[in-house]
Amino acid sequence: MLRHPAHILAQGFGSGLSPIMPGTSGTLFGWLSFHVFSTRWPEIFTTVNWAIIILLGFIVGVWACRITGKNLGVADHGSMVWDEIIAMWLVLLFITPASWQTQLWAFIIFRFFDMAKPPPIGYFDRRFKGGFGVMWDDIVAAFFCLLTFALWRAV
Repeated sequence: MLRHPAHILAQGFGSGLSPIMPGTSGTLFGWLSFHVFSTRWPEIFTTVNWAIIILLGFIVGVWACRITGKNLGVADHGSMVWDEIIAMWLVLLFITPASWQTQLWAFIIFRFFDMAKPPPIGYFDRRFKGGFGVMWDDIVAAFFCLLTFALWRAV
């Protein structure tokens, strides 16, 4: 992880090195970091600033995941979890303020879409490769998570 700065980011500051369910560990890291940053520094981590951070995080993530995947010899290596972190931040940005129970449901629903990859998420996962592909399918999973929440709240 420490051989290149891209690896630190792509592997979620070490959260992706978990031997058990690294994607879930990365998503948990995303949830925890969003909560800590938003609670500790609310004047910095505003809605607008989070949106900018997520957009820049996506762009830098494409680079970091491309480099890390190339260096590891696997385009979408399981230890690369920056995509889960950015996608979880996106979900939390749109559902916050929310109770911890609602955030837990967001975590569960996002993980379902990210792991099961129902259409069209699976299509994007197969179609796009490299750093963009790694990042994009998780953004689509986040969209479906948010769509689920929108439908849930409409009922």
